[in-house]
Amino acid sequence: MRTVYLDHAATTPVHPKVLEAMLPYFSGKFGNPSNLHDIGREAKNAVEEARAKTAALVGAAPGEIYFTSSGAESNNFALKGLAQANSQKGKHIIVSQIEHFSILHPAKTLEKSGFTVTYLPTDKEGLVNPDDVAKAITKDTILVSVMHANNEIGTIEPIEAISKITREKGILFHTDAVASTGWIPVNVETLGVDALSFSGHQFYGPKGAAALFVRKGVRIKPQIEGGIQEDGRRAGTENVPALVGLGKAAELAAAEVGNRMRYTSQLRDKLQKGLQDRIEDMVINGHPVSRLPHNLNVSFWYVEGESMLLFLNMEGISVSSGSACTSRSLKSSHVLTCIGTDAAVANGTLLMTLGMGNSAEDIDYVIEKLPPIVQRLREMSPLYEDMMKKKAAAR
Repeated sequence: MRTVYLDHAATTPVHPKVLEAMLPYFSGKFGNPSNLHDIGREAKNAVEEARAKTAALVGAAPGEIYFTSSGAESNNFALKGLAQANSQKGKHIIVSQIEHFSILHPAKTLEKSGFTVTYLPTDKEGLVNPDDVAKAITKDTILVSVMHANNEIGTIEPIEAISKITREKGILFHTDAVASTGWIPVNVETLGVDALSFSGHQFYGPKGAAALFVRKGVRIKPQIEGGIQEDGRRAGTENVPALVGLGKAAELAAAEVGNRMRYTSQLRDKLQKGLQDRIEDMVINGHPVSRLPHNLNVSFWYVEGESMLLFLNMEGISVSSGSACTSRSLKSSHVLTCIGTDAAVANGTLLMTLGMGNSAEDIDYVIEKLPPIVQRLREMSPLYEDMMKKKAAAR
């Protein structure tokens, strides 16, 4: 049986060159970067080299990069840290309704401590309107957070247009770029943001290594205290092997991002067309053009997503029914709800995200296996049976 992995938004495999770079730091080069002796200094140098490579990927200065354990931590650090450090200027925050839960949940926590939060809607393709951002700003607004690209439907947001508004108003702007970094160009200067989150396991680095860019001069309150690491902004002994891996993954991504965009978008388009030609009543979610090159989010009428996922798994095909953080929940995706997707359709959604290890043969295999699975499940659905009777009566 063929094995096809189409869940790269959940995690990517570690690149062989990344693993090779990491291995020495598990044993021979095991020092603690905080120590002043040679073994500690060797580890410290490795961390700072990784910081420089990581910074280069997003067009930042090394001193503007703070290492964290995950994209979720980076988002929590950004939202809470920026809000708390600047609360003397105001206590109003603006976020979009389709943000990852690692932004939405901290926003709710901040509300409990006296902040007010405006949750912006999107259009049916998942785009935030910059005019809505401008209208939501008050004299108390201190922070806006809108993701660079949505991790579920792949829509790329108009970050540059939004940043022009926040800069004119003197308001801090954070973007969650976890889904986009390594797959499309991400540059903090071009985007005009004050803070940006990204995570290594999304672009062939190891899990447990991520970063937060914070523009020089921007105040942020530490969320993990008790140590001098990360310039005193994030305490804890550094995970040196993982950070070395993050740095190498960033170096590879910077060199390969153009090729990754071209290769995965070609496979994605082939997959989309193949399924559209063979399956009726299929909905493509997200923006048709302004979307991540490796993302295909589709909903099927009269089918339940978890059942499709399980049947595909039996054929060796790994996909998701939503983001990795929500796929174990049987609730409809909050992203699909926000863009106005019918609840019955939303529950029949698959998220397929491609990677550099996928081939045209993989896509052909999925196109062969998925349509009969959808048809089999539809034949078991009373809703589908009713629809077929109505079609027959209409003839």
